[in-house]
Amino acid sequence: MTASLNPVKENSQKNKKKKATFNTLTVSKVRPLTDNAVEVSFDIPEELQDDYDYIPGQYVALRAMIDGQEHRRSYSICDVPRPGRLRVAIKRDRGGIFSTWANDTLEAGTQIDVMNPQGAFVSKTHLTGLNNPEVIREEISKIDNPHLVAIAAGSGITPIMAIAQTVLSESEDSTFELIFANKGGSEVMFAEEIGDLKDKYPTRFAVHHVLSREQRVNPLFSGRIDSEKLQLLLDNVVRTEAIDEWFLCGPFELVQLVRDELNGRKVDEQTIRYELFTTGKPTGSQQQTGRHVVADPDGKNVEITFNLDGLSGKVESPESANETLLNATLRARPDVPFACAGGVCGTCRAKLVEGEVDMAENFALEKDEIEKGYVLTCQSRPKTPTITLDFDA
Repeated sequence: MTASLNPVKENSQKNKKKKATFNTLTVSKVRPLTDNAVEVSFDIPEELQDDYDYIPGQYVALRAMIDGQEHRRSYSICDVPRPGRLRVAIKRDRGGIFSTWANDTLEAGTQIDVMNPQGAFVSKTHLTGLNNPEVIREEISKIDNPHLVAIAAGSGITPIMAIAQTVLSESEDSTFELIFANKGGSEVMFAEEIGDLKDKYPTRFAVHHVLSREQRVNPLFSGRIDSEKLQLLLDNVVRTEAIDEWFLCGPFELVQLVRDELNGRKVDEQTIRYELFTTGKPTGSQQQTGRHVVADPDGKNVEITFNLDGLSGKVESPESANETLLNATLRARPDVPFACAGGVCGTCRAKLVEGEVDMAENFALEKDEIEKGYVLTCQSRPKTPTITLDFDA
């Protein structure tokens, strides 16, 4: 997972955004999901349970030293909130250093750094109670017969599992439909759990598997989801006008295709949650480690001042380096929060208090956040001689 979008607007103190902080947790179990995916469970000690409380749909970043180099990767939490336990799913990516290491190496007893839950790929109207069932039920009861639809591909199913299970268990009137795209049946993650949901909620949960490399009885569910097939699915499988909330999760091409189609059908964008697991572009995450850059004594430098955890920091960045704000601030404070470094997850978000920047990519901030001055520091480069950031805002 590399993204979480559409931030939740919360009122209670408990539900405010938590500071991104790593803690060392112990793996309690590693369970195979497919030939190329595992579910990893972590034990949460009692003194950290409040820190790892989460809303269904959020993610955690994992950090590990692999072959002498630090690697970070974000993965969605795949279970309903349960005190003392946290579970994520990790699918092996072709050429993925972290995912390959996790699938081949992680085992019960392994200790690894885990960031507290972040992200906003959550229901704005139904799941704002964290793991408080009473609050969730109260929110859901405000809408008559809430109908939610998710369109996911591959490992994009991970956060959907947490959201679907919570909605269905906490509201007897809710219905949930899932369109799930995979190459073949053997690659369907959480196949058993999805089957259990169908058995437990036969009239309220429906799943439509679309397999790109297998022939199914109904040709609508065979082949890749392109524009034509998506239109058929929305015309014949789900009724667009009857949906209270949409959840889109998967690669950029699919998520953008669905967003464009829903926009063309005049679906209220406020009802659409989306998360990207990849943008299809190199993220450059390996470079976001505070690479060696020094101020130019004979040239022009940008002065970057920032606030983090109530403490001020300052670093100079030569204009010729054209480095990101994240890379610069990491040299002064190695604990500056970040995860994907690809403009997707939003962990490195900060408020631009002074100056101007050029933000190359943005898959994590909403329009209103940008209007308030927030930027993704991993994608932002200074355009003015002085920059002031507030990571605590």
